[in-house]
Amino acid sequence: MTMSDPIADMLTRIRNALMVGHPTVSIPSAKIKVAIAKILKEEGFIVGYRVTKDRLRPQLQIKLKYVGERKERHSVITQLKRVSKPGRRVYSRVSDIPWVRSGMGITIVTTPKGVLTGQQARRLGVGGEVLCYVW
Repeated sequence: MTMSDPIADMLTRIRNALMVGHPTVSIPSAKIKVAIAKILKEEGFIVGYRVTKDRLRPQLQIKLKYVGERKERHSVITQLKRVSKPGRRVYSRVSDIPWVRSGMGITIVTTPKGVLTGQQARRLGVGGEVLCYVW
């Protein structure tokens, strides 16, 4: 089965795993997905990630991050929102890269210099395709 939007699939798998409280989620691996996982790790939204080559295709395993004790436990990620989709690409200049929740969240942007957060893209002075928001 071909997938029209693998990044949306990744975000949906993470969202679903967070809703039921799974400690990890496994996703078919790709370079852009690993880059997104790296950003989520650097920004403190996940505990970690690793690429396993157990099966026919490599798998990206993401260890999700929660705070609180048993009954009061909730995830660090409140919401993930896909912005640019295959049917409607959303590009942004460096001056127009959006702030998420007044700086409490992050924008993930793919640029000529790689996959970056909105803040890193502003610092480097590059725009690009806005992939998603995380808060």
